[in-house]
Amino acid sequence: MARKKSTNPDTKKTGSGITALYVRVSTDAQFEEGYSIEAQEKKLKQWCEVKDFSNYQVYQDGGWSGSNLDRPAMKQLISDIMNHKVCRVVVYKLDRLSRSQKDTLFLLEELFIPHNVEFFSMNENFDTSTPYGKAMIGILSVFAQLERENIRERTRMGMYERVKDGYWMGGNGVPFGYDYDSNQDILVPNEHAEDVKNIYDLYLKGYSTTRLAKMFPVSGDRQITMILDRVTYIGKIKYNDEIFQGRHQPIIDENTWQRVQLERQRRSTKNVVTSPYLLTGLLVCGKCGAKMRYQKWGADKVKVYCYSQQTSKLNLVKDPNCDNPRYDAEDLEKIVVEDVLRMADKVKADDKIVPKSNDSRRAGIKILQEKYDTISAKIKRLYNLYAESEDKILLETIKENQNQLASVSKLLNNEKTSIAAVDDIVDRNNAVRNLRSVWDKLTIQEKQRALRICVSRIVVTDNHIDIDYLI
Repeated sequence: MARKKSTNPDTKKTGSGITALYVRVSTDAQFEEGYSIEAQEKKLKQWCEVKDFSNYQVYQDGGWSGSNLDRPAMKQLISDIMNHKVCRVVVYKLDRLSRSQKDTLFLLEELFIPHNVEFFSMNENFDTSTPYGKAMIGILSVFAQLERENIRERTRMGMYERVKDGYWMGGNGVPFGYDYDSNQDILVPNEHAEDVKNIYDLYLKGYSTTRLAKMFPVSGDRQITMILDRVTYIGKIKYNDEIFQGRHQPIIDENTWQRVQLERQRRSTKNVVTSPYLLTGLLVCGKCGAKMRYQKWGADKVKVYCYSQQTSKLNLVKDPNCDNPRYDAEDLEKIVVEDVLRMADKVKADDKIVPKSNDSRRAGIKILQEKYDTISAKIKRLYNLYAESEDKILLETIKENQNQLASVSKLLNNEKTSIAAVDDIVDRNNAVRNLRSVWDKLTIQEKQRALRICVSRIVVTDNHIDIDYLI
């Protein structure tokens, strides 16, 4: 009985199909001698002429990194191989194919070999049609990966020294409100610097990130959040979880930045949301600790009740047996508003408000800052000495000084936070001094913001209401 001929395309012998000439350069190597697209392509075509491979096609990735396979021409090449259009792949140098050992071995073992595709590298002078070539490509891919790691480590070390001296990291990722001056390697405030100041000011006045995103030329509330969190705006640079003093001009003073961080922490625990109801986000059940919600009741009534009594949102349930009664929303709001206005009247009449300028604390900050600068300068000198002598004893001294610096930094931040908290309380007191006289003229959104300046939470238990004030 005659044996049937196999029709499995993966078992065909290499020979049919095109010869794929793959060329690649990364952005920073575009003009390196011997690595340009034109130079690689010319040498590969000459190689094909010598080998008498006339049916070839160039796959070109110009300006793409070899750190992964997410490249247009590489994707097309992989697709053509899987569709059995390619019989061999040729590159000028192994790292043109990939700089990742994992990706190189994937292409070789999971793609080329199963699809009977030969692989040739001109520079290393080997091919995968021999056992020696298959072994060599694995070895060389290890060295390609090692070279990449060395480059990355050198770049990281250089960047660290650059940032430590107060220079910006580069032209990418420039914060909103700044331009990058490549001549001085620093950030320079631009026409949006005033927008940044207004964003901080309005946030402290109660505006949400969503509303601010609609008021300023930003991409959305996520960018507003980034603006509020970045230490760049107080003249510092964050790099790998370390913060360094920058050489650029601050847009926001440190006290305002600290107050914004306090407000962000406060809001993150209160779940402030846009709502037509006055006390949304402030109400807490005094029996089980769950949040409380508004709900329409009949044609013209609105009730407030505990979330534990609503089984449709199990994640908000604290005690399914909670028996806290339902309250008439209008009555509850009247009681809370009247108590808040009484508190505002008390603030207005109180002459014992903490002064905004706390001279003793600011004097302490000045001393701590001087100590911080002295230790920082000492560490820099020690690093320079170590670079010259590589004396390991110096490393121990550097470590000791770094520990001292961390301790001083913690004290300094605590003092700044304390001053910000005091100023925050004073500003909140000032904001509510005339609250009774303007209350009836405010919109619902303005009333919500005013309440959140005064109130942390409202705990309702049976017929008792307990208000936690921020002022």
